[in-house]
Amino acid sequence: MTNFKPGLLLKDINTPADLRKLTEEQLPQVSDEVRQYIIDVVSEIGNSHFGASLGVVELTVALHYVFDTPNDQLVWDVGHQAYGHKILTGRRDNFPTNRTKGGISGFPKRSESEYDTFGVGHSSTSISGALGMAVANRYKGLPDRQHIAVIGDGAMTAGLAFEGMNHAGFEKDANLLVILNDNCMSIDPNVGALRDYLTDITTSHTYNKVKDEVWTMLEKVSKFGPDARSVVSKVSSALKGSLLKQSNMFESLNFRYFGPVDGHDVIGLSKVLNDLKDIPGPKILHCLTKKGKGFKYSEEGNPTQWHAPGVFNKETGEIVKIVPSSPQPPKYQEVFGHTIVELAERNDKIMGITPAMPSGSSLNIMMKAMPDRSFDVGIAEQHAVTFSAGLATQGLVPFCNIYSSFMQRAYDQVIHDVALQNLNVVFCLDRAGFAGADGATHHGAYDIAYMRSIPNMIVAAPMNEAELRNMMFTAQQEDMGPFSIRYPRGKGVMTEWKTVMKPIKVGTGRKVTTGEDIAILSIGHPGNFAQEAIKELEGMGASVAHYDMRFVKPLDENLLHEIFSKFDKVITIEDGCLMGGMGSAILEFMVDQGYTSKVKRLGIPDEYIHHGTQQELYADVGFDVNGIIKTVVEMMPELENSMSNEEKLKYAVG
Repeated sequence: MTNFKPGLLLKDINTPADLRKLTEEQLPQVSDEVRQYIIDVVSEIGNSHFGASLGVVELTVALHYVFDTPNDQLVWDVGHQAYGHKILTGRRDNFPTNRTKGGISGFPKRSESEYDTFGVGHSSTSISGALGMAVANRYKGLPDRQHIAVIGDGAMTAGLAFEGMNHAGFEKDANLLVILNDNCMSIDPNVGALRDYLTDITTSHTYNKVKDEVWTMLEKVSKFGPDARSVVSKVSSALKGSLLKQSNMFESLNFRYFGPVDGHDVIGLSKVLNDLKDIPGPKILHCLTKKGKGFKYSEEGNPTQWHAPGVFNKETGEIVKIVPSSPQPPKYQEVFGHTIVELAERNDKIMGITPAMPSGSSLNIMMKAMPDRSFDVGIAEQHAVTFSAGLATQGLVPFCNIYSSFMQRAYDQVIHDVALQNLNVVFCLDRAGFAGADGATHHGAYDIAYMRSIPNMIVAAPMNEAELRNMMFTAQQEDMGPFSIRYPRGKGVMTEWKTVMKPIKVGTGRKVTTGEDIAILSIGHPGNFAQEAIKELEGMGASVAHYDMRFVKPLDENLLHEIFSKFDKVITIEDGCLMGGMGSAILEFMVDQGYTSKVKRLGIPDEYIHHGTQQELYADVGFDVNGIIKTVVEMMPELENSMSNEEKLKYAVG
């Protein structure tokens, strides 16, 4: 790996205490060096987010300069923007290992550093988390400390953020500072009424002129005592309300609102933050930043593209694309995106919904083709599900397209608003199974288990692109009820994937390979690993049958009776949690029906698996090709006699 060299000031900053030894006048240079270090590293390692951290470099430097971290507790929202924070808090030299197996996490993580006060990865948690810390500090009677939540304008659209603010406004003596990092972006451009509200604030010239005058008064308030402070507060609120021709939303929640301020003026930010330290109670600083700031190609280009661009040339801005020598299968998300448009052209009842991930999920294809029938509802998974339920009550067929890990945030809505009413909402769960470098916060490990426990819910997973298309076709048919389709991040297996769609009988699996010795039952994409393993096992003399179950609920009981009547050795494979997953469902069937076969379940164990490539993680938990072969040999020990020493070493046998 390239030996990345930090700048003259940055090389001596190992903790924020080192940063605080510098003068204010040196902060712009530190900011430049942090930004350049991020550019240098991310451009070469590629496996990282980018634009979000560049946008908050000055804010990060100012926060660690002004506040006594980690005693003062800094909570980042989501964590895409925390690279500068990691570099300044003892992880500079390890930063090139970011998001690689065994390296540092791409998100703040409590077990990694005392400066990571709250583990994040999903959005909109920072205000509630920081408030909990502030209240705990008060309850324990500890010396006063600052609690700072940094949240983006995209994350602020989620209900959890408003719930946290609503409670914080009631805890009037809680020492909480919320910093609203307003760059008009989440991953895709931010949407909704809050965006328009913030735009009104930031573009009102009259308001901003008077705001500066009010701010000057606030700076001087300590000279006049607490009575004057309340007078200035009332004057400030009145001016904000009248000049914006509406009440200030934040102050209506009992937050003192300050801003907007320039988020790229590190000296100005330091002064403002120093002033805010002395103002008690919940307060919010509205900070204007630009995603990708300081790297002209990200500033001038597509912000979504520069959210996580991969490897790129930092001199020219060219994103390095590896051009394969032969045609490659598409990503599952792309198959979804094109297929939903195809289906919607035939069925005018189909609608598309996503919570702030149109590019990541490829619903942007439908949003471009059919803008009146597709909706990005912002970072609001609960709303996305109940909104879909509302559409379904009127005879429409909503495809609610959410990452599996994010679907967890709307579980009550799935149960209460969709399944209880038996509404035909189609849940297309992207990034199901191991998500790779994003790690434990983003792995879609649980959807099979949590979906199959819900009455009325159909739970399906395709082994390839053609099956995905067929399942989507099946799900939009009349009176199907709640229907969950899960598929992984990354490529499928078919270069010729635009197959003719046909319905699948719900609850039916299929025999992929005939065999006599042992049966493999798979769900979803790992069935392709089983097929590769079976080819190698044939050369060892094993006769392996393979069944693609397709549905975890309802199970194909006829097929299972056939399997357990014939095989005394069975392996189940799933890219999901073993606790309550497909393997559990198979075991339940086997016990209920009185079968006694020996069953080995492969999947994600009952622990949090951290970041690495998908292939590394498949291997770690034992359901990659080699892991499947090893399991077959363990269940058929006679095969070991026909294996070479090289094969035994390769498959960790013996």
